[in-house]
Amino acid sequence: MLHDRRRFLQDFGRLGLAVSIAALLPSAPPMAGDQRKPIQKPIPSSGERLPVIGMGTSRTFDIGNDRDGLVNLEKVLQAFSDNGGRVIDSSPMYGSAEEVAGLLFSRAGHPRDLFVAAKVWIEGRQAGVDQMQQSMRRMKIKRFDLMQIHNLVDSQTHLETLNQWKAEGKIRYTGITTSHGRNHEELATILKKHRFDFVQLSYNLAERQAETSLLPIAMDRGIAVLANRPFQRGDLFGKTKNKPLPDWAREIGCRTFGQLFLKYIVSHPAVTCAIPATAKVDHMLDNMEANFGALPDPSLRSEMETWFQLL
Repeated sequence: MLHDRRRFLQDFGRLGLAVSIAALLPSAPPMAGDQRKPIQKPIPSSGERLPVIGMGTSRTFDIGNDRDGLVNLEKVLQAFSDNGGRVIDSSPMYGSAEEVAGLLFSRAGHPRDLFVAAKVWIEGRQAGVDQMQQSMRRMKIKRFDLMQIHNLVDSQTHLETLNQWKAEGKIRYTGITTSHGRNHEELATILKKHRFDFVQLSYNLAERQAETSLLPIAMDRGIAVLANRPFQRGDLFGKTKNKPLPDWAREIGCRTFGQLFLKYIVSHPAVTCAIPATAKVDHMLDNMEANFGALPDPSLRSEMETWFQLL
C-alpha cells in the first residue's frame, strides 16, 4: 500500500496539467487597496510577522492515491498563496499529508514564501531524529521554519534535539502542541519551565479553556500561538445553521460565520495565527477573507461570546 502510494505520487509529479491552475481558480472578492493588506502579527521571539490565517493539513491532505484530489489541492494551495497565506502545518500523524504537501510544493517550485511547520511524534531521541529527517524528505524541505513536539510526546528528549537543531540552523523555531483541550496542566508546567518559540493549541468560541492559563503564559513568556481546530471540526457551523449573521459582523468585514469565527480567534492578543484545514477552494477563499480588514476589539469580543452562548 505504501509503495503504491509513493509510486502514484511520483507519477503525478511528472504529469503536466493541461489547464493553467490560475484559470481554474475563482477570483477573490475585490476590496479596497488598504484592506487587501493581510493582517499580520509578530512572532515574539524574533519580531518576524506572519499573516493571521494559515492552513492545516489534518485529514484534508491525507488523500492516498486520489489523482483528482491532488489536482484539487493544488488549486486550494494556490488560493491560499494568492490571498496572503504563508503558514502551513503538518505532521507524520496525518497519513499521507506530508508526502502530498511535498509534491505540491515541488510542483509549484516552492515560490510562495511559505512558512512550513511540522511535528515530531514518537518516543526516543534517535527515533525523533529519524522521523524529522523523514518529514524533510517527504515534504521536500531542507530546513523547517518550525518544528513542534506533537501532543507533548517525549517532550524533554525532543526539546534537547530541537534546541540543538535550531542552533545548527536546521530549523528556525521550536514549538510544542496539544489539541482537544487536553493536557493543559502539563503543558502549562512545560511552558513555564522551558523556552519555546511557539505553542499550538485548540481555541475557538466553543473551546476557550486556553484563556485561563495557556494564553496568559504565552503572553508572559513571549511565545507565539497557533490555534488549531478553529471550527471545532465543523461543530460551530452546526450551532449557526439557519441563523442570520449578526449585524455587528459587518463592523469587522465578515460576510460569513466562518470569517466571524476566525476573526474572533486571531483577535485574542496572544494568538498569532489560526490554521483551519480545508480541501475546498471556495472554503479556502472564504477563510482567507478573515486575513484582511479589521479585527474585533475587546468590547466586540465580549459581545461575540455572549451571542454564541445564547445560540
